[in-house]
Amino acid sequence: MSKRTIYFVVPCLVALVIALLLPSFTARAVMAGLVSLVAAILVVETLLNKPVRETLQQTSVNSNSQDGESQEEIFALGKLFEATMSGMREGLLVVDKDMRVVASNKAAHRLFNLSHGKLDSQRLTELTRNPAVYGAFLDALKGTERSGVKIETHAPERLVFDLRVVPLMNAVGRAAGGQEAQGALGVFIDITRIERLEHVRQEFLSNVSHELRTPLTAILAFIETLEEGAIDDREASHRFLSIIRRNATRMHDLINDILELSAIEAGNVQVRAEQVELSPIVTDVIASLASKAAAASIVLSNAVARDAMVFADARRLEQMLTNLVENGIKFNRENGVVTIKFESGVQTNEKRRSGQEPIQSKSEAAERDRIIIEDTGEGIPAQHLERLFERFYRVDRARSRDMGGTGLGLAIVKHLARAHGGEVSVSSELGKGSTFTIELPAVPGRIIH
Repeated sequence: MSKRTIYFVVPCLVALVIALLLPSFTARAVMAGLVSLVAAILVVETLLNKPVRETLQQTSVNSNSQDGESQEEIFALGKLFEATMSGMREGLLVVDKDMRVVASNKAAHRLFNLSHGKLDSQRLTELTRNPAVYGAFLDALKGTERSGVKIETHAPERLVFDLRVVPLMNAVGRAAGGQEAQGALGVFIDITRIERLEHVRQEFLSNVSHELRTPLTAILAFIETLEEGAIDDREASHRFLSIIRRNATRMHDLINDILELSAIEAGNVQVRAEQVELSPIVTDVIASLASKAAAASIVLSNAVARDAMVFADARRLEQMLTNLVENGIKFNRENGVVTIKFESGVQTNEKRRSGQEPIQSKSEAAERDRIIIEDTGEGIPAQHLERLFERFYRVDRARSRDMGGTGLGLAIVKHLARAHGGEVSVSSELGKGSTFTIELPAVPGRIIH
């Protein structure tokens, strides 16, 4: 490998590192894939013309080779290339003209579900039966570059890849102007997250359109009715204007919630956590919702101790509690109760919370504070609990709309809780009610007993 090639490959690797620092995930994936592809093609072509092992052996015998490269330069470049390929998130696969794998990286091993051993020396047909993969590499061996090939895998989970395959020509083949490649290099760029985000975006737009269309249709219908003469009927006009106002308010609330949720998800909402008294915040929440609770014959109970302290942003905590208590009012029974409780210094860790392992020692524990909102409603069926905090997800769509819900309140609570470094969860039993729990980091300096 000449110094000219070395000087070209090294900047490519530097560009790869810069590409990985780009803020946009899509730009980062595309740039990293392209830069890696260029660098890999140069090195692999060099390996096809003159294997590294042979070069190392020759340099160990004769340090003054034709290219004037030292053994240290080759060793350093080989280590740099190996480290770069191992650290790539993109799967790299190189086959020879017989469709036998001659080089691969760890990402390719994960792609083909190979946790042990190597892909080298295996035929491509032994690794996959996917005709799109085989066809792309076959075309590359015939001298045709293929890009934009979408590949899906479903074991153990669904993954989506964008495959780009280029032919590898050796120096002799290029000089002779031949079309037959000596090998092919394929880069598998993982676009699973991009696909998932695109699906979420489409679903979000669909839900927003539907949520806005319903009240807007009602507003237009009643305006037309008023224009056609109903405005002269005082009683009817007041009733229609009341309906128009209610639907306009619903649209206003929906737009506000969308903007709020978008700002939280984008990280534009600052959470300034500090030690605050919890009981006064709960009292303010109950006072603001007192009229709604009275109209539904619901009793709101503050069971939080007066000296209870939490580490949170007071305004954002009030927002979370308002959403959850209001939710408890809407879906409660007549003469029901919504109770707000507090538990301090609960020892937990991620393994115990996920039900995998118990805590072995206090040093492994993380201290958390829990704010608990209990209601005495009908409860939530178990199949809905996992998706309850998704945007626009409703257990009973018709009932939620009738009560003026936007479908974004619980999603906002989830993101605000995570912005505090905590979490929100729900448990429910049909016929007995539901319990929502906000889990926050404990007040700093508190000792675990």
